[in-house]
Amino acid sequence: MTNAKMTEQVKNGRGFIAALDQSGGSTPKALKLYGVSENEYSGEEAMFDLIHAMRARIIKSPAFTGDKVVGAILFEQTMDRTIDGIPTATYLWEKRGVVPFLKIDKGLEAEADGVQLMKAMPDLDALLARAVKAGIFGTKERSVVNAANRTGIAAIVAQQFAVGAQVAAHGLMPILEPEVTISITDKAEAEAMLQQEILKALDGLQGQVMLKLSLPTVPDFYLPLVKHPKVLKVVALSGGHSREKANEILAQNHGIIASFSRALSEGLSAQQTDAEFDAVLKGAIETIHAASIT
Repeated sequence: MTNAKMTEQVKNGRGFIAALDQSGGSTPKALKLYGVSENEYSGEEAMFDLIHAMRARIIKSPAFTGDKVVGAILFEQTMDRTIDGIPTATYLWEKRGVVPFLKIDKGLEAEADGVQLMKAMPDLDALLARAVKAGIFGTKERSVVNAANRTGIAAIVAQQFAVGAQVAAHGLMPILEPEVTISITDKAEAEAMLQQEILKALDGLQGQVMLKLSLPTVPDFYLPLVKHPKVLKVVALSGGHSREKANEILAQNHGIIASFSRALSEGLSAQQTDAEFDAVLKGAIETIHAASIT
């Protein structure tokens, strides 16, 4: 069964998860970094065509294989599209050996109690059913911690685990992503509270989850989560760090692998020839992979 193979790859694969899931709000920025300015396209459809072409180019690049990239997180539109006529998730797994995940959140609420919860997802069950049909292995949903506020952090963890339970009910693996903003002054305190709340929630959990967390202030701080039997894998976001800085911190956190988005595509450009593009991407994949296998 494919699922068991996918679980094995995520758990023991020597590599990282590529986040190819910029949504509508962050797409213009991602395209701009890729060398496509907003005056080069008109309307959402053209924008999404361009970002899909960029993602397809990354996925088809020779360096983008399961040897170093164990999984990839897709935006809903990417799941619904094809690469060379093959649905993206199928292409990832069958042609590249990369486990497909889906970003499911619909953005963030306004800040309250120092955190931003996820907006309501009334259509989530329908989306999850589609994801199962498309061959998706797991999902990812993001919320944000902006302060070491116990009430807010407890609320964010409760919401993440509630959504995770809904995901798991469809037979999918949830990646819970309560991101701690890297620039806040009380980041270490927020991380301590977050870890305590997650450990409490894991106690009552049946089955397993994955966690996507900001790189911690103290190296190896999240080892209790890394070693927890109910956590399939802990992955880290780059959170605004440059690739070099994110890799440097990641390498100090044993058992945690990268799940980088902007730090993965840093340096890639629409103007590059395929050979140039492939060389830059290969370099990025190799450095992120090296930092992930410590």
